Amino acid sequence: MVTQEDLQELLAFDAEGAKVVSLYLDSDTSQQTSETVKLQVRTMFKDVGGLEDDAAAIERYLDFSHDWGIPGLAMFSCADKDLFRAYPSAISFRNRMQIGRRPHVKPLSHLLDYYAHYAVIVVDRVGAQFFEYHLGELQKVAGTMGEDVRKQKHGGGSARSGGATAATGQRGGQGGKHEEEVAQRNMRDAAEAAQMFFANRPIRRLFLGGTAENIAQFRENLSKQLQSRVAGTFAVDMNAREREVHQLALGLLEQANTEREEKVVQNLITTAAKGGNAVTGLDPTLRKIGEGRVQTLIISDGFRTPGFIDESSKYLTIYENAASLFGDSQLLAVEDVIEEAVSSTLGQGGTVEVVKDNPDLEKIGQIGALLRY
Repeated sequence: MVTQEDLQELLAFDAEGAKVVSLYLDSDTSQQTSETVKLQVRTMFKDVGGLEDDAAAIERYLDFSHDWGIPGLAMFSCADKDLFRAYPSAISFRNRMQIGRRPHVKPLSHLLDYYAHYAVIVVDRVGAQFFEYHLGELQKVAGTMGEDVRKQKHGGGSARSGGATAATGQRGGQGGKHEEEVAQRNMRDAAEAAQMFFANRPIRRLFLGGTAENIAQFRENLSKQLQSRVAGTFAVDMNAREREVHQLALGLLEQANTEREEKVVQNLITTAAKGGNAVTGLDPTLRKIGEGRVQTLIISDGFRTPGFIDESSKYLTIYENAASLFGDSQLLAVEDVIEEAVSSTLGQGGTVEVVKDNPDLEKIGQIGALLRY
C-alpha cells in the first residue's frame, strides 16, 4: 500500500536528465486476464521505444512479483538511476504510461486523497458491524450483538406461562412495547461500541447501511463527532458479505467526492471573482505556484500542456520569452508543465484536487488555485 512517505520520495527523486517511466494499470483479472494486461504494457512500450531496460524491469515484476488478485498497480522506473518502485492498489487505475523528467504522481495523489480512511457501519435492531477501510483495503472489522428482539405472541402462551395473567400481560401492545425497548437499547449499545471502535481511527467519511428506519434510529444515538462524518446511507441486509457492503460504500464514496469536487470548484470560482485568495487560468496559477502561495491546486483530470521551468528558482511558465525575467538563466522546456505544477505544489506542502468532468472548471482553463495569502 502506498503512503504519503512514498509519495514524498517520488516527488524528491531527481532523474538528472534521465527519463522516468510512470505506469498505471487496471490489473483487475475479474475483467481481463493477466496476459492481456501484459500485452497492453508491451504495446505501450512499443509505441515509445528506447526504454528497453525499464520495459524489462516492469515485465519481470509482472511475471514474478505482482499479486494478480489486486486490481490496481502503479510502477515507476528509471533504469539509468536505479529507480524501481511498485505500488499495488485495491483501487484500479486507468491504464496510462507517461515518460518524463520526474515521476508522474497525479493519480497517486488522487488515490491518497480520494480513498483515504473511510468506514461503514451496517446496523439492525439487534447489533451492528463496523468496517474500516483505507485506499480500498479492509483494515479492521468488528461488531456487537445485543439482546434478541423477539415478537411476543398475543395469547396462546398461558399453558406454558402459568395461566391467564401471563397471557394477558402480552396483550394490549405490551409485547410490541417491550420489543421496541429492547431494540432501542441495542441501538444505544451499538452506538457506544461504534464510538469506542472509531475513537482512535482517522475516519474522514462514514457510511451507514441497513433499513431506512434502523439507520435513522441508530444515527440519533451516534456521537456528534461520528454524525458529522456521515457521508451517505444505503440499504443492505445485515448478513450481506463484506464485498457487497464495500461495493455499495464505494459507489457512495464516489458520489460524495463528486459533490465535494463541485463545491471546491464553485468555491474557487466565487473566491476569484470576489478578488479573494484564489486565481484561475494557467498562467496566473503557475505564477502563484512559483511564489509559493498555493494551498490547493485544482486541475482537470487529464489536463496536460507543455511549458518551461527555471530550474534554479523552480519558476513555471508557458512563455519561452519569460527567460528575460531571470537574467542569464536558461529556461528548460518540459513536455508537461502541469506535472511540474503538481510536484511543486505538493513539495511546498500544498494539496492537489484532480477533478473529473467538471464543465465549470473547463471554462476557466482547466486549472486554478486557492491561495495561502
